[in-house]
Amino acid sequence: MTETHLTKHIIHLTLVFFAFISNLTNAEIIPKTHAIAMHGSAKYSAEFKHFDYVNPAAPKGGELRLPVVSGSGFDSLNPFIIKGVPAAGMTYLRQSYLYDSLGVHADDEPFSIYGLIAESMEIPDDRSFITFNLHPQARFQDGQPITAEDVIYTFELLTQQGHPLFSNYYKDVAKVEALNSHSVKFSFSTNKNKELPLILAEMPVLPKHFWQQRDFSKTSLEIPLGSGPYHIESIDPGRSIVYARNPDYWAKDLPVNKGRYNFDRIKFDYYRDENVAIEALKSGEYDLRAENSAKNWASAYTGPQFDSGQLIKVELPDHNPTGMQAFTYNTRRSIFKDPKVREALAYAFDFEWTNQNIFYGAYTRTHSYFSNSDLAATELPSPAELAILEPYKAQLPPEVFTTLYQPPTTKGDGNIRSNIRHALDLLKQAGWQIKNNKLTHLKTGQEMAFEILLVSPTFERVVLPFKKNLARLGIDLTVSTIDPQQYINRINEFNFDMVISVFAQSNSPGNEQRDFWSSTEADRPGSRNIIGIKDPVVDALIEQIISAPDREALVTRTRALDRVLLWSHYVIPQFHSRSYRIAYWNKFERPQVMPKYSLGIDTWWAKP
Repeated sequence: MTETHLTKHIIHLTLVFFAFISNLTNAEIIPKTHAIAMHGSAKYSAEFKHFDYVNPAAPKGGELRLPVVSGSGFDSLNPFIIKGVPAAGMTYLRQSYLYDSLGVHADDEPFSIYGLIAESMEIPDDRSFITFNLHPQARFQDGQPITAEDVIYTFELLTQQGHPLFSNYYKDVAKVEALNSHSVKFSFSTNKNKELPLILAEMPVLPKHFWQQRDFSKTSLEIPLGSGPYHIESIDPGRSIVYARNPDYWAKDLPVNKGRYNFDRIKFDYYRDENVAIEALKSGEYDLRAENSAKNWASAYTGPQFDSGQLIKVELPDHNPTGMQAFTYNTRRSIFKDPKVREALAYAFDFEWTNQNIFYGAYTRTHSYFSNSDLAATELPSPAELAILEPYKAQLPPEVFTTLYQPPTTKGDGNIRSNIRHALDLLKQAGWQIKNNKLTHLKTGQEMAFEILLVSPTFERVVLPFKKNLARLGIDLTVSTIDPQQYINRINEFNFDMVISVFAQSNSPGNEQRDFWSSTEADRPGSRNIIGIKDPVVDALIEQIISAPDREALVTRTRALDRVLLWSHYVIPQFHSRSYRIAYWNKFERPQVMPKYSLGIDTWWAKP
C-alpha cells in the first residue's frame, strides 16, 4: 500500500469512527422499564413488592369449587381458536390459570401492564416498537425455558391459525424479530396505535416444542402444556375440569404474583340449569356463585344456611364500564337495514315495566355503549367532540349534534299505547303499514317476521313481553332457545335475525373497537361485529380512538363514537347493574382492599 493510499485509508476509518460515535450520540437511548401505562405513568414503581389489593402473607392451601351453567359443557382445551367450546379457566385475557403472558394487568389501574414473562420492556416515546426482554427464569411446566423463539412462534400461530380477533388486534405489527434468545422486538407499521404495545404484552406465550407436533386449528381434549400457576389435573369431558397449583411455578415469588393464586386446587363443575346450580350451592356441592339474575338474587338466596352465616350473600361495587347489553339487530337482514325500522322496534321494549315486575327494581337502563364510565356520552357534545364530528356532518343523523340519546321510556304500568303509535308512525315513514293485522311493506308486500335466538331460558321472561308488544305492531316474533354450541356456530356465521348480546368495554378502549364495529370485520366469520356495521364514519372514529395521544383525547373521541352508534339505532339498549352479586360459603377470607376493576377471586384464600 502506498503512503497516499494508507493516508486515505486512515482518513476513511477516522470518518467512519466519528460517524459511528455521532450515531450513538444522536440515537435515542431507551431505558428498560418494568411497566407500561396506557396514559401517564404506572402506579407501581420498579421496587414494588406486591399489588395493594393482595395479602402477601395469604396462606396457600384448600380448594375453590366454582359452577358453570352450560347446556353442552365443553369440548375443547384450546381457547385460542374459533372452533369448539373451551373449558372454564382457560381464558387468555386478564387471567389464565394455565398460561402466563408477557405482562400482567394491574386491577387497580385503568390500563397498565407489568412485566411477567418479560422481565423488562423497552419502548420509545412514539411507541413505534417494543422490545420484550424475557425473564431468564421463565419456564414452561415441563421445565424447558421460555425463549424468544416461543414468543415469535406464538405470534405467528395466533395470527395465522387462531381466532380472527388476533389478526385484527395485531394488524399493525409490521415485523417481529429475535434480537437474541431472550429478547424479542415488535416493530409497528404506525406510531399512532398507542395501545398496541400493551395488548402485545397481554399475549400468552405458547410452547413451540409442544404445538409444532400438533394441529393447532382443531379442537382437542388433550391436556396442553402451560407455563402458569396451575396445571390441569383432570377433566371429566363436559362435566368438570380441575386445576392444581404448581408448587414449582417459576413466577410464584414475583411481585405481580405475591398474594395471588392461593388455592391448591380449583374445580369447575358444569350444570345444565340455573335453579339446579343454586340448590347445589346451598347443599355445599361448590363454594361460590356470582348471580346475574335479579329475580334469583331477590328470592332464591334464602334458607337456614344464609340465616346461620354459613353462606354469605353480598354485593360488592363494580367500577368497570358495564358496556352495552341489548337486543341486537343483524343489519345484514333486509328488514333491519332501515334505521327508522330499528328505531321503531325499540318502542316495543318496556324497560320500566320489566324492571318493576321481573327484576325487583334492581337494574339501571343503559344509555351508552360505555355505561358506568366517563367514556359515556351523557351530555350534549362538547366543542372538542363537535370538532371531531363536524367533518362527517353530511353522513350522520342530525340528532348526533343536537340531542342527547335516550331510549324510549314508559310509566311502567304496562300501558304503552303512545309508544305503539309513535312506532307505527316511524314504520310508516319506512314504508311499512299494518294490513290484515300484519305489518307489511307497501312496495314488496313482505310481512315482518323474525327470530330471536337465546342461549339460556332465563331470558325468555324478558323476551316474551317484548314479543307481545311487537305483536301489537303486527310483527311475528319467534323465540328460539338453543344449545351453546349451536348458538356459537350461528353467531360466528351471522346466521340470525336478532340476539341478546353484551358488548363489554374496558376503561381504555382501543384496538378491540375494530372487532366490534369496523367495516373490515363485518363479513369475517367469528368477528364481534355481529351487527354487520359498515360505516366509514365509524371506521374513522375507531382509528382516532386507537391513536388518541392522551386520556382527555381518548374520552372525547370515545364519546363521539358512542353518539354515532347510539343514533344509528343498531341495538335496543337493555339494562345493567353496578355491583357484583355473589354468594359463598364462609370458609374463605379476602384482602381488606378490593381491586377497583375486578372481583379479585385470585387474591382470596381458604381459612386455615
